[in-house]
Amino acid sequence: MRNADALAKFKHHLTAKGLRVTNQRLAIFDAAFAQKDHFTAEELLDHARAIDESVSRATVYRTLPIMTEGALLREVDIGRNQKYYLPNHDSSAQVAQVICLDCDKIFEISAPFMSWYGNTVSSKLGLTPVSQRLQVSAHCDTLKATGVCKHRA
Repeated sequence: MRNADALAKFKHHLTAKGLRVTNQRLAIFDAAFAQKDHFTAEELLDHARAIDESVSRATVYRTLPIMTEGALLREVDIGRNQKYYLPNHDSSAQVAQVICLDCDKIFEISAPFMSWYGNTVSSKLGLTPVSQRLQVSAHCDTLKATGVCKHRA
């Protein structure tokens, strides 16, 4: 999804929920879609404030669920009381997440089999899948061999 398409979808989603399209929400959108790697709400707050210093923490925390509900962002929970987000440029893409336990980096890889798998196991129970997730936790082979993780910033 191009940013222009995503922005139109965001504005439509806001108005459909009876919410205003504000400068703060637009700064949050712009900051989120400028990110190439996964980010936290606090990191998004910093990026959004660089665009519009009036962006509040509360608005970021209220806007993130709206953006994930609208399939504009993917939410990743790695089980450490902190969620990560990434722009969802292709809402139809099936991805698996691989989390490096050594540096906490989140990798997303294409996993087209997930659609087939979700439909297959759900249909056996007479259900229709709504969402699914595949998440793998792993250790860095390079770190183990050399003592240095090439993914650590």
